[in-house]
Amino acid sequence: MAGRIAARLRELGITLPDAPAPVANYVPTVRTGNLLVVSGQIPMRDGVLAYAGTVGERLSAEDAAVAAQLCFVNVLAQASAALGGDLDRVVRVVRLGGFISCGADFTQHAVAMNGASDLAVAVFGDAGRHARSTVGVPSLPGGAAVEVEAILEVA
Repeated sequence: MAGRIAARLRELGITLPDAPAPVANYVPTVRTGNLLVVSGQIPMRDGVLAYAGTVGERLSAEDAAVAAQLCFVNVLAQASAALGGDLDRVVRVVRLGGFISCGADFTQHAVAMNGASDLAVAVFGDAGRHARSTVGVPSLPGGAAVEVEAILEVA
């Protein structure tokens, strides 16, 4: 991994992990035209789920923001793998989708998802500003607290 984005990740103290393998019958990324769709990523660190449980009960919205940031690191790892290690090919973060495992009374979805959104802007600058949806769900794969998916414009 070389280039402008690799340098920015180093400045932020981020080392991309190996792209996590899919855990079911899907592929981690699909490229169609100039769009790269990255399947939902959960907060895995060193092959282990780092944030599990229900946000608003076991975890705070701030904990969930850190989990969402880790999810976005895994999105970047998948994108890097799909782009031959060259994240400079990302033209724009088009959309992020966030899923927050929470109860019906939880209302801080935006706070939780800002972890991923803030990191997208920190890494890509204005090209990291994106459209977004964030929803609460009763559960996520493996008991994850957060899941983040992405659509990226690529060259």
